[in-house]
Amino acid sequence: MASNQVTKLNLINQSNDQDNSEVLIFQRNAASDSDELAIAWTVIQNLGQGDNHPFDFPLELTVNATDAWGNYTPQFSAYPGDAYSMELKASGDQLVFYPPGAALPTDIEVRNDLQVGAIDAYVYRDGKLLATWTGVAPGRKAVFTSNATIFIGVASQVQEGDVMNAAIISSINTELSLVGIASADILMTGGGAGPDDPFQFQLQNVRFF
Repeated sequence: MASNQVTKLNLINQSNDQDNSEVLIFQRNAASDSDELAIAWTVIQNLGQGDNHPFDFPLELTVNATDAWGNYTPQFSAYPGDAYSMELKASGDQLVFYPPGAALPTDIEVRNDLQVGAIDAYVYRDGKLLATWTGVAPGRKAVFTSNATIFIGVASQVQEGDVMNAAIISSINTELSLVGIASADILMTGGGAGPDDPFQFQLQNVRFF
């Protein structure tokens, strides 16, 4: 169901880090048959000790797609349960709302209903690329299952929108559930020299809807 619900988050650096580390935030597509690598959704840079960085996590997503001829559709609002279809119209390929919706109420689907040519599908949160599904053949569909869970950690040489390699993804294992949360601080601690002081991220000052 459509909603303008937004979770307000605030990352606070209370760590011992002296290396100006970058903080990486991403989500995983929980669809069972997705083998796409995760996208670097948010990268926070130059966050000095004592600094804070506010950012939004809106429920609303947007989707778009590209066709085999390199054409990009506009972005359209999407919520869990919505589906869109790439179809050949009188003017050419267009991404249109698919009224039956997704097969599952937790999913967002982008269908390829063209006769010819694979498509790539993209999902965005807060205007930034969140997930991709490439090479969707005619008659197939991309399925995005986006729950209110983020992964957060420290990484280097990663830019927003990058497809991350498996090594980076596996190195970030702090998972924070934002279900029902209206606002919260994310406290970043640790990060001193040596393995005995790893970075840690914890929710504090949580307010629920």
